[in-house]
Amino acid sequence: MKHPLRHVWGRLLLAGALTTGLLACQGRQGLRSEDSEKVTVLRGVRVIDGRGGAPLENAAVVIQGTTLQRVGPVDEVEVPASATVIELPGRTVLPGLISNHSHLGMTRGTDSGGQNYQRDNIARQLTQWESYGVTTVTSLGLNTPLIYELQKEVEQGTLPGASILSGDQGIGVPEGAPPMKVVEHQLYRPATPDEARQDVRETASRHPAFVKVWVDDFGGTVKNKMTPEVYTAVIDEAHRQGLRVAAHIHDLEDAKRLVAAGVDVLAHGVRDMEVDAELVDAMKARGTWYIPTLGLNESFYIYAEGPAWMADPFFRRALSPDLARQLDDPAWRASVLEDGKTAPVNKKALTINLKNVKTLHDAGVRIGFGTDSGATPVRIPGFAEHRELKLLTEAGLTPLQAIRLATANAAELLGLKDRGVIEAGRRADLVVVQGDPSTSIDDLSRIESVWHRGKQVPGPTSAPAQE
Repeated sequence: MKHPLRHVWGRLLLAGALTTGLLACQGRQGLRSEDSEKVTVLRGVRVIDGRGGAPLENAAVVIQGTTLQRVGPVDEVEVPASATVIELPGRTVLPGLISNHSHLGMTRGTDSGGQNYQRDNIARQLTQWESYGVTTVTSLGLNTPLIYELQKEVEQGTLPGASILSGDQGIGVPEGAPPMKVVEHQLYRPATPDEARQDVRETASRHPAFVKVWVDDFGGTVKNKMTPEVYTAVIDEAHRQGLRVAAHIHDLEDAKRLVAAGVDVLAHGVRDMEVDAELVDAMKARGTWYIPTLGLNESFYIYAEGPAWMADPFFRRALSPDLARQLDDPAWRASVLEDGKTAPVNKKALTINLKNVKTLHDAGVRIGFGTDSGATPVRIPGFAEHRELKLLTEAGLTPLQAIRLATANAAELLGLKDRGVIEAGRRADLVVVQGDPSTSIDDLSRIESVWHRGKQVPGPTSAPAQE
């Protein structure tokens, strides 16, 4: 069955793309004329365009202002005499990564909660995501009105860091999910369907990218769970207002009910049991998106196990001093591993999630990219996205398939037609790495430079860590 609002979504996505284009144009108008005409050529590179096909070898990428002007084989691309040419043999260029599910301002060091939703903290996180090659971040709920100021400033070029999309406050549950400390104007908790509709209408007045709902009892640790009557009202009212809905889920049964109710995005993977043909068929019929967030469960135990990659500068640079001390503390590690529940429960959930994303991907369900980075201190902005790519390959996707989820697919989920793919006319959001991530996803962490809206920004070896 076709989605009853499919024709509406087409108009909405077009409107989103036009809005993005206008923002980009506004940003360009803010540049000096000589900057807007400046041409830079990345020459001799391998290009992974984001669509999943074989890389283009020995290519030239021409950047003019904020935009990709030309991409092609070196001997076919004319280089303007005034261009700055950067020779990059042996390097690979791919689109800037895009997160469909992260959270801004919820953590600082080892602390978490809405008290951290402050300009300086969010600005620091945005530069960290950007330095790790994540050039667009969707903060999927738990946002205050501050996010719209920051979003505008990033697009105008007055605030460094990753571009922002918003899930606004989101719709939670009284004495229920999400079980975290929030501040005023950061979360709705309606008790009835009518209250939920009013909250959605208020949300719509701010024109976010999504409405977020939390449909989970967090393993029975919260008193109440969102009822079908409330989330159905949210979905219906959001669609009336021209908004899409992304749902926090854990269980297969909730996923099925939400898809049947018309939810647009399952914002986490199914982790209680393997998905079945009923869910697969329903998601394909309705065009529902799926964001697996594989690293979510792994983050609960992996740092206590102390894998070798925790010594790598690429990882260490992402840590605040307080978080580094916690992760290195033998007593903390022992407390995680010895409680007898945390590691086994989350390892089982990850195993199920890995299998489910491969099943859904192979069946042709639309898969996005996200990590829940920034929701807790151990879901580390920037690094979490690279770890997610590694886990996707462990699930059985090829490196090129995993990269496609984090670039072209992630842009499509957001309705963004100006990024996510390397081709003429798109935004110059790029990551330059040593080696070939199409054959080894680990090479994606060998970042040499990051380009955001046509400007080179500091990479992870030079960017300041979080406080």
